[in-house]
Amino acid sequence: MSIKKPIGVFDSGFGGLTVLKEIVKQLPNYDYLYLGDNARAPYGSRSFETVYEYTLECVKQLFAMDCELVILACNTASAKALRNIQQHDLPKIAPEKRVLGVIRPTTEVVGKLSKTGHVGVLGTTGTITSNSYPIEIEKFYPTITVHQEACPMWVPIVENNEIESEAADLFIQKNLSNLLAKDKNIDTIILGCTHYPLLIRKIKKHLPSNIILVSQGEIVAEGLADYLKRHPEMEERCSKGKSIEFYTTDSPENFDKAASMFYGKEVRSKHLEL
Repeated sequence: MSIKKPIGVFDSGFGGLTVLKEIVKQLPNYDYLYLGDNARAPYGSRSFETVYEYTLECVKQLFAMDCELVILACNTASAKALRNIQQHDLPKIAPEKRVLGVIRPTTEVVGKLSKTGHVGVLGTTGTITSNSYPIEIEKFYPTITVHQEACPMWVPIVENNEIESEAADLFIQKNLSNLLAKDKNIDTIILGCTHYPLLIRKIKKHLPSNIILVSQGEIVAEGLADYLKRHPEMEERCSKGKSIEFYTTDSPENFDKAASMFYGKEVRSKHLEL
């Protein structure tokens, strides 16, 4: 009897479900295990050291649950923890396993979308402070100009189901105005947080129609599909039973109520104690 080896998808809370949704749509045959560290969310305003500590703990947990490959479907974790985990921890704790993030796949394609060569990034305070997007974009497209804007209120707006409120319009308009004031030639904006796809309709309402919005879910799913093609040795180790399990470090009842908004269908989770 074969052992189930699911692809692990980690997020500090709910946002990674928007990524998982697109991954499952693109790669439906695999087994998946989603872990939301809701008990310690949000990660966005925490220090590099704390985000690294929490993320590594959750990655180790997913490894212990037989995940050979883990996707950090969280921009803050990808920005503050991924490099250390890949370079320093994996060689010691699990050299045969892999951890991937959401920032690199997004930055690989943004240069193909922007015609002006001027790109904006919207994200949590942690992601913006890390400068991960400008650093990664420069590696692929050194001539692109990048401007960023931290949006600390956007995640609370989504998680408190205030998407249709006047407050949502107020904060979204304010942050978009701030970003565009930095560079009038911006024609492409990266939504550098997995919560932000739920705000797309409102964001578009306050943006010129010619500006392209880059949402990560589909891009990360395509990047994962490409990764598995290029690494058949890893692809063979990921089991294919079309199962999905959801875990949260907080209350499953509370998680399930909010998760459906992000995932697009009913979710049944289990509590996991770290």
